[in-house]
Amino acid sequence: MNLSAPFIARPVATVLLMATVALAGIVAFPLLPVAPLPQIDAPTIQVTATLTGASAQTMASSVATPLERQLGQIAGVSDMTSFSAMGATSVTVQFDLDRNIDAAAQDVQAAITAAGNNLPRAMTTPPTYKKLNPTDAPILVLAASSDALPLTAVSDAVDNFLARKISQIPGVAQVSLGGAQQPAIRVQADPGRLAAVGLTLEQVRTALVAATTDAAKGAIDTPTTSFAITANDQIIHPQPFEDVVLAYKRGAPIRVRDIGRAVAAAADRNAAAYHNHRPAILLTVYKQPDANVIATVERIQSELPRLVSDIPRAITIDTVLDRTVTIRAAVRDVEFTLVLGVILAVLVVGLFLRNLWATLVPGITIVLSLLGAFAAMWLFGFSLDNLSLMALTLGIGFVIDDAIVVVENIQRHVENGLPPMQAALEGSREIAFTVFSISLSMLAVFVPLLLMGGIVGRLFQEFSLTMMASIMVSMLVSLTLAPMLCSRFMRRGDGLHGRWHDRIEAAFGALLVGYRRTLDGVLRHPATTMGVFLATVASALALAIWIPKGFFPIQDTGLIQGLAEAAQGTSPEEMRRQERQLERGAVARPRRGRRRLLDRHDGRQRLCADRQHGALPDRAQAARTA
Repeated sequence: MNLSAPFIARPVATVLLMATVALAGIVAFPLLPVAPLPQIDAPTIQVTATLTGASAQTMASSVATPLERQLGQIAGVSDMTSFSAMGATSVTVQFDLDRNIDAAAQDVQAAITAAGNNLPRAMTTPPTYKKLNPTDAPILVLAASSDALPLTAVSDAVDNFLARKISQIPGVAQVSLGGAQQPAIRVQADPGRLAAVGLTLEQVRTALVAATTDAAKGAIDTPTTSFAITANDQIIHPQPFEDVVLAYKRGAPIRVRDIGRAVAAAADRNAAAYHNHRPAILLTVYKQPDANVIATVERIQSELPRLVSDIPRAITIDTVLDRTVTIRAAVRDVEFTLVLGVILAVLVVGLFLRNLWATLVPGITIVLSLLGAFAAMWLFGFSLDNLSLMALTLGIGFVIDDAIVVVENIQRHVENGLPPMQAALEGSREIAFTVFSISLSMLAVFVPLLLMGGIVGRLFQEFSLTMMASIMVSMLVSLTLAPMLCSRFMRRGDGLHGRWHDRIEAAFGALLVGYRRTLDGVLRHPATTMGVFLATVASALALAIWIPKGFFPIQDTGLIQGLAEAAQGTSPEEMRRQERQLERGAVARPRRGRRRLLDRHDGRQRLCADRQHGALPDRAQAARTA
């Protein structure tokens, strides 16, 4: 039985079949998302809760513990960690890889509701959750600054509009603000004056809350008309706060100006962020676990001009960090390697076969195999990432073997005098089972990778399926299109002749003579050969133990991050001063002979230092993008 005979006898149908494979790959390639690695994010949800003024110990015992008790009862929880600081706590819940994150979110919300009775009653807002992996790096960092507006106005515009609109974009999990300066009114009381009039800070706070409550006023009804009273009791400027009556002593009112003053300032004076040595508000964007980095950033960048047009023009938005730059560069490098591998493979085939059609047929097989693999990747929901492209690059050596075996066997019959049609039928019949068995054996090699579990299994499942798809398409092309083309176009004596033919033959002859002499020497000294073999094995084992190990190779992404920790008890002002000094030292031009800390690229350099105090531990980070 000859599997290739029907395709050799029906060239039009064979060409249409291969055209379908090619068209499917051409259409699927632009639709494939681009990513650094296969999408294997573990379903992770972060629960946050705040209680103003509470210590870290209080947050851990009164807030984190009840939440952990309820969250730990959810099915499918693989890992749970919590972090508590002054006034804030965060609980990160990670689920099994096969758990649906939307269903897990519903269970988390139910657990938060169940824990509500055990949480402190002083909590003004219930705990919230977000589909976010805190260990993920941000996909985009924007800096908002202005030379004309105060930083409180910039923070208010960014928080109330820009950050919320970006959060609504599909794929965005969270937009956190670094150095947020929310506008507020601060009443600065003099302890001496308070003691003189017999007031406490709690009495002052209670009086201020009562004076700024926006309560219902009712309505005024007349026989013909009804008027709703819409007066606003809230005070939004410092000057009216000066006249607020705090208490009455001996029949005389005691006002705010009698015990201190009211000033307009930021709600949190301990938060600060800088971009290019200027105070700024940093918008750090994180993606959802199931979102694609490239697609999410592209959506944000396409919407950003429209969103920026709705905030004051005096506010400038700059891009500090864009992860897609390094991701696209890495994928382009792998794509170039893939194309170069195809070209070199075809050149090597032509060098050995020295026949035009015998060279073109394997080349066509490689292209069709890659296009078929692209179609299979789109069907499986894969992406163009480093692992899938590496699978295609390595697969070139596998997919070309089938076509070479078929073409070479047919060419042998043609050189022996058979007509091309008969040579194609006879050669494909002889080699069909061999090609089929070789392809099946190569497919069997990747089956164990499909059965692996955990994150490593998820990573190499895409690698394996991509490789297997290319091998299967290669087998199909080698048993259909390759013999059909040989039956129509291969002729005896079409090989390359002349000076180049003679030189190539001479080179191959010299190579064969050298191999024969080397083999004779090895066979005459079996003891030495075995000694070299054992030494090589021992060296390989020693190097395997000694060589550094890691999950993925370290890549240079063009980003340097630094974390600064100061002694416990360091004031926020002192921490800010030290961080600014650290920033100036990091970007200063080093002296000659000293090792460069940061190298300029194309004369452009962007730096940011971000620091939060209170809800999160003090930190300073310097980032640079070109």
